[in-house]
Formats: sequence, structure tokens, C-alpha cells
Amino acid sequence: MTITNSSLPSDLFLPEPQPAKVRYTVISVDDHLVEPPHMFEGRLPKALADRAPKVVTTDQGHEVWEFEGERHFQVGQNAIAGRRPETVKIEPFRFDQMRPGCFDPHARVHDMDLGGLWASLNFPSMITGFCGRVYSQIADRDLGNAVTKAWNDWMYEEWWGAYPERFIPLGITDLANPESGAQEIRRNANRGFVAVSLPERPHRLGFPSIFSDYWEPIIRACAETNTVVCLHVGSAGMPDFPEGCPPVQLGATLFGALSLTACAEWVWSGWSVKFPELKIAMSEGGIGWVAMLIDRLDNIVDRSGYGLEGFNGQRPADILRDKFWFCTIDDPSTIETRAAIGVDHIMVESDYPHGDGTWPNTQDVIERYWGHLPTEDLRKMTHQNAAKLFRHPLPEVPLP
Repeated sequence: MTITNSSLPSDLFLPEPQPAKVRYTVISVDDHLVEPPHMFEGRLPKALADRAPKVVTTDQGHEVWEFEGERHFQVGQNAIAGRRPETVKIEPFRFDQMRPGCFDPHARVHDMDLGGLWASLNFPSMITGFCGRVYSQIADRDLGNAVTKAWNDWMYEEWWGAYPERFIPLGITDLANPESGAQEIRRNANRGFVAVSLPERPHRLGFPSIFSDYWEPIIRACAETNTVVCLHVGSAGMPDFPEGCPPVQLGATLFGALSLTACAEWVWSGWSVKFPELKIAMSEGGIGWVAMLIDRLDNIVDRSGYGLEGFNGQRPADILRDKFWFCTIDDPSTIETRAAIGVDHIMVESDYPHGDGTWPNTQDVIERYWGHLPTEDLRKMTHQNAAKLFRHPLPEVPLP
């Protein structure tokens, strides 16, 4: 399948944007890729090849992923970069209704250049479930493992491998077998992966909770290989939707609440105490709730008199400040809480190609909402923090 920007239908897409004025070196720590139709071709053992996920065309003409009897749809908000707003609906998409940058690494780098993005960390999409849960939840574990490895191999060879300075390599792993999952994390780390996507609240997917020793092999592998644990909002499902509510609007509104809950659980799980090298990044949840959570953790210790048990004398709020990182699209009001959070632990995202995304205007959004901030803070939040956390190279002359 070859789709170029020039062949995109003008009734669906806005005119091609002009290159952004680059004022800042931007590393976006939360973007997404749409798995291309050929992703699994030739990547599974011969005995399993016929059961690999594949793209099929429905009777309505939509292209959807099919795997083990289930169909996985690309919904409207998942791949709308460059679309005319009036054309975006919650419905399955065809690949020719997306910018090629959604699924093609060469086109993505072109779009990154248009939007003024130096580097990008990309999470999986619908057929993977943000954290590989789709492959970990099928009954045939051999098939699930094979598809998980195939996804990582494609990321290594075709996405990150094509542009190692522009993409940050994030993998998925086996969630159904922690020993197998740990092995895959180590396999990826040995070839340069620096991050893994795990479900933010695994008990909501039918796995043991993060308070269970079940996760010890996976957490240990992350700590020992310096693999950052990325917890993407919604990776364990969306909030409960009251009958009659507008689910898209309500779900997007509550992203911060989802991240707050997940972060609190991971803090109290004690994994960051047991494995001091562990690093955890909260993805796409914003920062507006973080200072409030820090205050609450301090209050629990100082006013209520509990909260230090099992923490080796460390304060939970200090664990959060030291071991967790947070990302934001802009947070124009709550960016003023950055000192309470720790400027060294805040990173920026563009969320390409999602509905919340700022592409191709990421540079202008940063200038509008953060332009008044001290240059040192801007450097840290736009690129230095991400480069340090994910061990990623910067251009010869970073801006500002």
C-alpha cells in the first residue's frame, strides 16, 4: 500500500501545512502509530503465520483488523491528523483516510519536520491495545507471544530502525506470563529499547493487581535494564460511563483522573522502594493533578500519622517526585505548579495523530502557553528531561 500526502482526498483533509517556525527542540513522549497492514507479514513462525492479525474489508468498505475471531476498529479520534474537523466521526477508518504519517515511518518523519518535532515516542494503537493486552489476553499463549515479538521486531526493524535519532524505541511484552514478559523486556533492552508500555491498572484487564508479587519478574527486568515503564492513560480501559452520557467527551475529560488513580496505586505498590532504579512515566494524563497528589501524600503522613509502613522511612511524596515522570500537551493553568512537581520530571507531548494532538501547531502551542517561562525550564520540559530519561540523542544545537 502506497499513499502519499498529495493523493489524500481534499474533501477529507486540510491543505498541506507549511513547516512550523522552530523555536524549541521538542521531544514528544506521547505519540501513536497506527499498525500498518503488513506489520506481521513474515514475522511469525510458519505454523502460526495464517493466524496473525490481518486487515480485512467489511461489507461497508471499512478496513479493520481481525484477530482470533475479533475485530479491532480504528475509531475517528485515533488517526485524525490533518483531517477537516467536520469529517471526524467515531467510525472505522480506511488507511487511505489517514495521513501516511500515521503508519509509515518515512512519512512520519516528514510530518515531524513539518511540525517542528525533533523526536517522538510512539505507543501502539487499537490492534495492540496501547500495552499489548490484546495479544496477552488470547487463549493460545504461543500465538500471543509470537505476535508480541513480531510487533517488537517490526518496531525495531522498520520504525525505530529507519530513524534511530528521531524515534524513541518503546516495546510491549507478555502480560500473561511474567517470566516470559521479563525475557522479552531483556531481549528488547539488549537491542536498544529504552521503554515498555504496561497497563496502568492491570486488574481491570483481568490480570493480578499491581500490588501482587505476580509482577515482580517484569518490574525487576525493567529496573535492571533501565527500561522505563510507560503507563498510558486508558491502557486498562476507560472510566465507567453512566447511561446516557457522551462517552467520548466524558472519557477525554477524565484522562487526568485515570492517571491520578493509576499513579497513586503505583506509588503505594512499593515497587519503587523495592527497586530504586525503577523509572515510571505517566503518559497522556497531563500534570494538573500531580501537585494535588503530592499534597495529599504529605497530608497522609503528617496529619493522619500513617503512610510510611513498608517505605523504609521514605516519604511517598518523595518517591513520586523522584521515580515518576509526567507529560503534558500544554496545561496552561497548572503549568504554574511545575516547581511543586519538579521541573526535572515534566515532559511535553504532541499526541500525533489523536484528537487531542497539537500537530502541526505544537511549536505555536508551546510558545503561546509556555513562552513566558524561564528558558531553563523550557529547555528541561521540551527536550532535556526526555533525552535524559530515555537516553536519547539531541541535535547538535538544541533550542532555545
